[in-house]
Amino acid sequence: MENNNQNINNMLQQSFNNIDTKRVNKNSQNNNMPEIRMNGNNEKQNFSSDSEPINPFLFSGNGNNKNEDNSDQPIENVKQVGSITDISPVKDICFISIIGEIEGHTSLPPQSKTTKYEHIIPMIIGAEMDPQIKGVLMLINTMGGDVEAGLAISELVSSITKPTVSLVLGGGHSIGTALAVSTNYSFIAPTGTMTIHPIRTNGFVIGVPQTFRYFQKMQERITNFIVNNSNVDRKALLDCMYDTDEIANDVGTVLNAEEVCQIGLIDEIGGFSSSMNKLRDLIGNMDNNDQDCS
Repeated sequence: MENNNQNINNMLQQSFNNIDTKRVNKNSQNNNMPEIRMNGNNEKQNFSSDSEPINPFLFSGNGNNKNEDNSDQPIENVKQVGSITDISPVKDICFISIIGEIEGHTSLPPQSKTTKYEHIIPMIIGAEMDPQIKGVLMLINTMGGDVEAGLAISELVSSITKPTVSLVLGGGHSIGTALAVSTNYSFIAPTGTMTIHPIRTNGFVIGVPQTFRYFQKMQERITNFIVNNSNVDRKALLDCMYDTDEIANDVGTVLNAEEVCQIGLIDEIGGFSSSMNKLRDLIGNMDNNDQDCS
C-alpha cells in the first residue's frame, strides 16, 4: 500500500514538472518575438521594448491614438456647479444666474436648488473691477428667499458703473422682484410671471408691537427700492401687494408679463436676444460718453 502511494506521488510530481517546463519555454519564446500593433492604415509595425505603451482609455484626437502632451484636443473641465468651463461665448459680458431659492445666513436643505449670496457678490465685484468686462446680464428664475440676502445682491447690482440688464425667464417672485429691477434695464419672457406679496417669516415670533414695526420697516425698505429703481407707481405696487382676491391662501398678486410691463415694474417683454442687444446698446453709449469726456 505504501509503495502504491509513493508511485502516485512520483507521477504527480513529474506531471507538475513537465507543466512548469512547458510554461518557461513558452514565455521565453514570447519574449523573443517582436511586439506588433495595428496603426490607422491596418499595417503591422515593429516596436522595441522602449516604446511608450498605449493607454486604451485616452483619446487624443490623432490617427495613431498616441498619448501626446501637446494635443489640440480640448479637455472638458466640468465643475461641481455643473457648468463647462471651456465654453466662453463672449468674454466682455458677465452672466449671472439667480435660480431656485436665495439662501441667506442659514443653509437650506441639500435637496433644494439655491443661489448663495456669498457666491454672487464676489462675481458682481469682479465684473466691476475687471477692465475686460463691459456689461452684466442677470438671468432670473427664482421663487424668492432670504430678504436681506436678496436686497444685498440688488443694492450691489444697482450701484456698479457697468451697464446691467436683467431677464426674468420663468419667474421673479417675492424678493426676485427687487433683483429684476436692480439693473439699468429689465426684460421678462413672454411666459414669465412675478409674485408681489408682503414679507413673511417662519420660526419663533414674539407677539409684541415691536415685531410688527420691524416688519413694517423691512417692507418699507423693499418697497422703496422697487419704486426707486423702476417706473412703477407706489400706490399701484401696494395695491398689488396687499390684494386679497388674487391668491387663495395668501395676500398678494401674481402678475404675468403684460401686467408687470403695464404697471411699469419691468421695462419690456423679450428674450435673450433682446436682452443682449439692449446690453450692447448700453455698452456702446457708455463708450461714446467716455470718448466725449476724454
